[in-house]
Amino acid sequence: MYDIKALYEASDVADAVRLRIEHPAAHIIAGGSDVLVQIREGKRAGVELISIYGIDEMRGVSIDGNGAIRIGSLTSFSHITKDPIIQKHINVLGEAVDTIGGPQIRNIGTIGGNTCNGVTSADSASTLWAWDAIVELTGKNGPRQIPISEFYISAGKVDIKEDEIQTAIIIPKASYEGHFGHYTKYAMRNAMDIATTGCSVNVKLSADKKTIEDARIAYGVAGPIPMRCANAEAFAKGKPATMETCKAFGEKILEDINPRDSWRASKAFRCHIGQVMAERGLEKSIRLAGGNI
Repeated sequence: MYDIKALYEASDVADAVRLRIEHPAAHIIAGGSDVLVQIREGKRAGVELISIYGIDEMRGVSIDGNGAIRIGSLTSFSHITKDPIIQKHINVLGEAVDTIGGPQIRNIGTIGGNTCNGVTSADSASTLWAWDAIVELTGKNGPRQIPISEFYISAGKVDIKEDEIQTAIIIPKASYEGHFGHYTKYAMRNAMDIATTGCSVNVKLSADKKTIEDARIAYGVAGPIPMRCANAEAFAKGKPATMETCKAFGEKILEDINPRDSWRASKAFRCHIGQVMAERGLEKSIRLAGGNI
């Protein structure tokens, strides 16, 4: 059933890096919610695995001395949703990962696995893009940090060197302070389904709550990798926090997104729901930020 050549268990981050160097053909396994399914289907027959699941230092959510939120890559979706730091500062991320699979998947699946897959439909990805997340990778030369927009290279491919593992996701203080957001997932079913399109919006309002000081929006399944909408974001900044702005914002995203036709949905349909998601997401974000709209 599971054709596995060898399983190596890392005791800590340094040990995982050592195993990566000694076994360059081996695949990393964390929760296993994707890898084990692929092995059972025969897609990775005879694979060597490096398990990082026992590395507790890669679990949990904390705030560092600069106010940045650090999410260990082995933190499960369930823990992210329930974590008080996430609930206080970026509750939308907890809402996004709470749409993944069912309870069993959310208990075992990790945010590191969700992002390292490199798929555009990952429910955490669009929210992390919309909050300017930074990915921490650790290898033989120590840790390096890159923006999540540079981490994703192409569909299913991410920037992880042969000796590296992903150790954390970091949200800088400037990216979340004063910002409020909303995530929308459209799928054919309410549970246990891959997103047809996912959209994450967040805003920062002026002190009087009448003007949009900052707006960010990112999509999954609107292109080969998750993407931000630069034209729509630039349009919204400085605009009044009104329904008229929300409607125009939704129209503006059509200049940015480029979804594909697939058996799940046509390009035209994804553009349509993407526009509606942007409009409603901005409206809900403004309300969460205290705007009267």
